[in-house]
Amino acid sequence: MQKKWLFLVGSLTGACLAMLVTDEGEHLVARAKAAAGVADTYSQLNLFGEVFERVRADYVEKPSDTALVEGAINGMVTSLDPHSRYMNDKAWREMQETTSGEFGGLGIEVTMEEGLVKVVAPIDDTPAAKAGLLSGDLITKIDGDAVKGLTLEQAVNKMKGAVNTKTNLTILRKGKDAPFDVAITREVIKVRPVRYHTEGNDIGYIRITSFNEQTTDGLRKAIASIAKDIPQDKLAGYVVDLRNNPGGLLDQAVSVSSAFIARGEVVSTRGRNPEETQRFTAKGGDLIKGKPLVVLINGGSASASEIVAGALHDYKRATLIGTRSFGKGSVQTIIPLGTGNGALALTTARYYTPSGRSIQAQGIEPDIEIKQDVPAELKDRVDIRGEASMRGHLSSSDGKEETGSQSYVPPEEKNDKALDAAFKVLRGVTVNADVHSKEAVPN
Repeated sequence: MQKKWLFLVGSLTGACLAMLVTDEGEHLVARAKAAAGVADTYSQLNLFGEVFERVRADYVEKPSDTALVEGAINGMVTSLDPHSRYMNDKAWREMQETTSGEFGGLGIEVTMEEGLVKVVAPIDDTPAAKAGLLSGDLITKIDGDAVKGLTLEQAVNKMKGAVNTKTNLTILRKGKDAPFDVAITREVIKVRPVRYHTEGNDIGYIRITSFNEQTTDGLRKAIASIAKDIPQDKLAGYVVDLRNNPGGLLDQAVSVSSAFIARGEVVSTRGRNPEETQRFTAKGGDLIKGKPLVVLINGGSASASEIVAGALHDYKRATLIGTRSFGKGSVQTIIPLGTGNGALALTTARYYTPSGRSIQAQGIEPDIEIKQDVPAELKDRVDIRGEASMRGHLSSSDGKEETGSQSYVPPEEKNDKALDAAFKVLRGVTVNADVHSKEAVPN
């Protein structure tokens, strides 16, 4: 018995020693790998430094150190995804002017696709909209200079200029045989993000064109004005039109959603680490007091628009009508880099609707799909390819991706089939269209 006990103790001790040796070995291996990773990183940084010095010393003309560094930063950041970007001090100041609701330029929301500037959406009542630019148009030249090789910020800066001066854009449009030129006169762009009117004596129509610092206040004024014009007992409901709205500020998307939801989560953002998850909840109560609501979306509805549509849909607070949205469900955090150094717009998370659905590269599917009758001259030119078609886009969280959706909105309301369907739904008329099931949010 004594020998057996000693053997068992010896066996256990041996096992413990083995585990200690194994744990220590694994720890040493992990430390070695980490050290190797750091060494590899420093090696790459040394390579960058060597190339930088070679260019400074041997390039045919003396380059600007600032331009070289900004070019290197731009190359690094734009390789991540289409929405991450570096803004120098000038571009950073211009972005701050844009989000405040007034700036100079043409009036288009743009992104970069395969080296070209892509129109996400023209802003209502701006020179770009009046000139006939469409969602999905690709800008290949600005005043005769090729866009290829420019960063997005450089291209945007070339399109800006003094008020009442002209710029000439060369446009490549799907379905058109050859590129064509459009001359546009620059104006001071005053983005009026909310427009509204009453339809008949029973429906309030509210169009939200962008999410800037003025959007929520504009929405509150619109609801108050409509409530004065239409007695509550005659008010059938509201239409909120988010078509071709390229998005904007997250806090405005949350506060706009809060205007129609009494309580609950509006959106969550999830980054690389679980502890970075943020949840944004409704505050302020339902300003339309439970009245029926229809939200219009299409292929040009992106980002903040999709947050609002997704939240109202998940809570069964609104019926969505139109076509699938753009699918821009990534979060860009603006990181100031110190006085005079500009800022970094870095993709840090994905958006999720209250039911946990990812918007990224999928978009929001309407409950009732309505496609517009497109004029013959615009056939095959009004489908926007969406986020999932963009080179280098951040993948969806579940691997399922959707792309391609109509973005055309008829200029006259009488020809607008989606808007007509919205009015019918609010008035209790059955709409003959494909109906998709809604996902409910657990109580």
